[in-house]
Amino acid sequence: MPPLAGRVAVVTGASRGMGRAIALRLAEDGADCALIYRKSVEQAREVATRIEALGRRALALALDLREPAQVGPVFERIRETFGRVDILVANAAATAFRPMLEQKEHNLHRTFAISVDSFVAAVQAAVPLMEGRPGRIVAISGIDSHQSMAGHGALGAAKAAVESLVRTLALELGPRGITANGVSPGFIETDSSRFYTERGLKREYSPAALELIERTPVRRLGTGEDVAALVAYLVSDGAGFLTGQTLLIDGGITIVSPLHRPAEDLSSR
Repeated sequence: MPPLAGRVAVVTGASRGMGRAIALRLAEDGADCALIYRKSVEQAREVATRIEALGRRALALALDLREPAQVGPVFERIRETFGRVDILVANAAATAFRPMLEQKEHNLHRTFAISVDSFVAAVQAAVPLMEGRPGRIVAISGIDSHQSMAGHGALGAAKAAVESLVRTLALELGPRGITANGVSPGFIETDSSRFYTERGLKREYSPAALELIERTPVRRLGTGEDVAALVAYLVSDGAGFLTGQTLLIDGGITIVSPLHRPAEDLSSR
């Protein structure tokens, strides 16, 4: 019996990148999936088709998370289709990669509306559908929540707020049998990472990625499947005593001192 058989998962930002990988992994583990996307309709349908090929039910729903008031009606659609929610994975995020002195008011509002306001709205809509069963909430954060990164000031602040909310939700929802945890990925191979490298850092992707690999203890970049595997554990029965935590998954890059250089660099001197 698959570990998530009979359960219903909601994944935001599920049409591509980490969200896509998470949705597919949860479906492989037995969950039916509601896929939340903003505009990538064909990609969302492709994910839904793959989930249905696994013998699970899939529902792709368009939702503009810049408008938190739209979250409730979408969860009503999920209730009408599945009758319940067991798992909520808040993965969607967006920002403008600019220095803080160049950020526009509407960019700040959009960043916080998607990562913070709509996360709260989704939790408020999902929890009533979790009543009477162990529920799982997972928020996808990032290392920009605790490390300064060029162009990531607004998104890092929003993600730090999400991690704080995870702790509060763990306290408030624990008595109901619902856990809340965060996942903080390092550099993951996605379209968004390439976009940030090329547009935000003004660097070519391949050489920049190689530099990161050399400085990462496991000597590779992360994948969406790496993140999905951690999420799959956090929503499993085995993680029922784990709550209020944000777990780093970064190949070890954030443990490395800036004074350290890879051994191959030292040996060449």
